[in-house]
Amino acid sequence: MSFTGTVPRIGKRDVSILELLAWAFQREMVSLDFDEIASETGSAPGFGMEWIMIERARLGCRVDGGGKSEPHDDAQLVAAMLMVLPENVGGRQMALQIAELARFGACPNWGQGAVPKCEPVAWRNSKHGRFGVREFNRDLGTRWPAHQTAGKDWGYVCPVVFSDTASLIAKARRNYLLWFGALLELRNMLQSCGNLSAFNLIDDIPSLQPWKKSLT
Repeated sequence: MSFTGTVPRIGKRDVSILELLAWAFQREMVSLDFDEIASETGSAPGFGMEWIMIERARLGCRVDGGGKSEPHDDAQLVAAMLMVLPENVGGRQMALQIAELARFGACPNWGQGAVPKCEPVAWRNSKHGRFGVREFNRDLGTRWPAHQTAGKDWGYVCPVVFSDTASLIAKARRNYLLWFGALLELRNMLQSCGNLSAFNLIDDIPSLQPWKKSLT
């Protein structure tokens, strides 16, 4: 799934939260500056909505290089809201993840295409091709099925590792669900404030569990 920030700024346009984020971070190039929040307030993010409205033109918005205009007010509002995401939906760490994904027009990887597999811990190349690195073992009985080591007490084994395991896929899906919750919270915050001047933020949002669709 991908999205871009090429939303036109003619009239008040309907946009999804993903389209709005992509526009703010790709086209308007806003950024998050939590150190500035602390210097302005003397504390970490978590202050009132009124302060966000007053300071939105200055909070966490930087443009690379010189001689460029300030980002659009709506883009600055998006950045300001993102920086005060509640801790129960990921807080600062999730805000940074959302911003980074928006810059690339992407959604979190929830483990799509991942299949648990077994492969050697290390590889070696020879004139005959690429092979897993082996190690010498004097007690095959502890590392190999007994019926395959009959009459032997030593030999070579190839250490292996399992990748894309079920636990790693589950971890990726938990992160996706947290991202989805933060996105929902951000959308509701922006809709509630009603201060977007160029856009009308609609309810459209990514699938809650896209992995279920991939199984059908």
